[in-house]
Amino acid sequence: MTKKATRELCAALLTAAVLPMAAACSGGGKASSTASGAASAAASVASRGADVVASATAAASEKINNFKNGVNAKNDVKLSAPATDHDGRATAKVTVTNSTDAKKSYIVQVNFRDPNGNLLDTVVVTVDDVAAKAAKEATARSNRKLSGQIKAEAGTALRH
Repeated sequence: MTKKATRELCAALLTAAVLPMAAACSGGGKASSTASGAASAAASVASRGADVVASATAAASEKINNFKNGVNAKNDVKLSAPATDHDGRATAKVTVTNSTDAKKSYIVQVNFRDPNGNLLDTVVVTVDDVAAKAAKEATARSNRKLSGQIKAEAGTALRH
């Protein structure tokens, strides 16, 4: 979500929260129609955020589906707690540990969620050429700025 969209969302949510209370106090209909407009604007901005998540999810699925001959490797993946980088994007360290006797490559879908479990963003990280019985790190970085408490979790993880 862009800075402008984030500002619009915050303004719309604040307006949607404050104006209904003002309408109740004033007894006038004008504030009520303004509150309705603000709620509509908030829903529009939220919808754009949902579109961004849907687009990221579709892109992640396509990358996962193009990873040929992969086997489930979710148990080989560990994620750090997310941090926020200088651009306001969430980052998480992805550590894969190759438990096989041969060099392998990994693809990991990292989901960023809020405390309620709502999906905020998803990205795919590839970790190539991990030596046998060794670990290698990469960094997952959200597609957009995320704020508040963020949790990172491994979705699909494959190796080949």
